[in-house]
Amino acid sequence: MRARRPGLVALAGLALAGCGFTPLYGDAGVGSGLSRIAVTTQDDRLGYRLREQLEDALGRDAAQVPLWRLETTAEQSRRPLGRRIDDTATRYELTVIGRWTLTPAAGGTPLTGTETVTTTYAAADQPYAAIAAQQDGEERAAAELAREIRLALMLALQGQP
Repeated sequence: MRARRPGLVALAGLALAGCGFTPLYGDAGVGSGLSRIAVTTQDDRLGYRLREQLEDALGRDAAQVPLWRLETTAEQSRRPLGRRIDDTATRYELTVIGRWTLTPAAGGTPLTGTETVTTTYAAADQPYAAIAAQQDGEERAAAELAREIRLALMLALQGQP
């Protein structure tokens, strides 16, 4: 049985090479074209964090002329989880819904999508700690939303010139 494994692996490699398989993150894949997407978001703290995370995730190269324009909006809602004896929340659930539209710079049909991310954070008794925890939750949600949007863009742009 062990003698057959290397042969099966080699055969599988040949089969994949012959079928035109291109890895999503390979040089000829979609990943290299993401750096030419210009990102715009709403003008608030969550929008700023989302734009930073998206530009990092897409590898934005400001030296090149953008081929695409990505417009995003993010809506957040916060829900208390758990209760203390004094009826205050012990944790919060933060849900962020991100809607995006990718438009070719040269004109054409835009691509759209919606991604949803949920994260939780602890509710602290001290005011500064509570604000820091909420902002950390927003930062984590923005990072996850950027990853989700990047993956959706890669899937949407697969096969695009």
